[in-house]
Amino acid sequence: MSQFRLSRRPDIGDKVRVSFEFFPPKSDDMEARLWDTVKRLEPLRPSFVSVTYGAGGSTRERTARTVRRILTETSLSPAAHLTCVDASREQSDAVIADFLTMGVKRFVALRGDPAEGVGSHYRPHPHGYSNGAELVAALAAQGAQDISVSAYPEKHPESPDFATDIEMLKRKVDNGATRAITQFFFDNDVYERYVERARRAGIYIPIVPGILPVHSFTAVANFASRCGAHVPAWLAERFDGLQGDPQTHALVAAAVAAEQVLDLVERGVGDFHFYTMNRADLAFAICHMIGIRATEEVPMVSASAA
Repeated sequence: MSQFRLSRRPDIGDKVRVSFEFFPPKSDDMEARLWDTVKRLEPLRPSFVSVTYGAGGSTRERTARTVRRILTETSLSPAAHLTCVDASREQSDAVIADFLTMGVKRFVALRGDPAEGVGSHYRPHPHGYSNGAELVAALAAQGAQDISVSAYPEKHPESPDFATDIEMLKRKVDNGATRAITQFFFDNDVYERYVERARRAGIYIPIVPGILPVHSFTAVANFASRCGAHVPAWLAERFDGLQGDPQTHALVAAAVAAEQVLDLVERGVGDFHFYTMNRADLAFAICHMIGIRATEEVPMVSASAA
């Protein structure tokens, strides 16, 4: 498909479920932004919220602190990200046990990116879990029952072909994964073809679209080029000339993401995972446009969260 059309039905908000992804703060200012974002999005009643690891597991302790705070200070259900990077099996098992003791019931199990970042060569820890499928098995062995994993509608950049990529997803499912969340994409036909491939391979867990609001088209395009996500020409045209106009850029970004979600709803999709980048403005606007309403008065967003 070339692009989507915005056409909201009034009952869509009652049929759609959303979840949000946050990353742990690296400074006091970033912590203030994160908590502005959490409190603004909490009244939308997401199914869950997830808290990421940095590249190479660099934010492992901050992830745990953030998850604990969400668990104790909000009504939200947090999912803790886990990766295999730079950790032995013993260390990974201890982290899993700590989260379970904390009361965390949801997990997102990922192989993870190397410390050098996306695009660098991945080297497993010599005594660690080698991939996401092995990490899922470790979670399941300790009693975790809600385990999300990654999926790649345009193929993981390190996979030689789609068959290999789908086989890895099947291994994750066979080991206990209960949900897949996709890498972001902008062409819904790509997502639909991927789901069809997965179903033909006997994979029947939910495959939830990962939606990335375009906070900065330049940044998103650069990241997409490194992780193998295609940026359609029509999308580039939408943002052409808006580099110095952040207000119009935000309006266009909200409309584009809402159009994408509504088109997927028309195709039968009911669950969506938003990569918030710890910013509430676009995620909240998109949810409002697709019919999801807050259950209480929403805190005003501060300048630090804009």
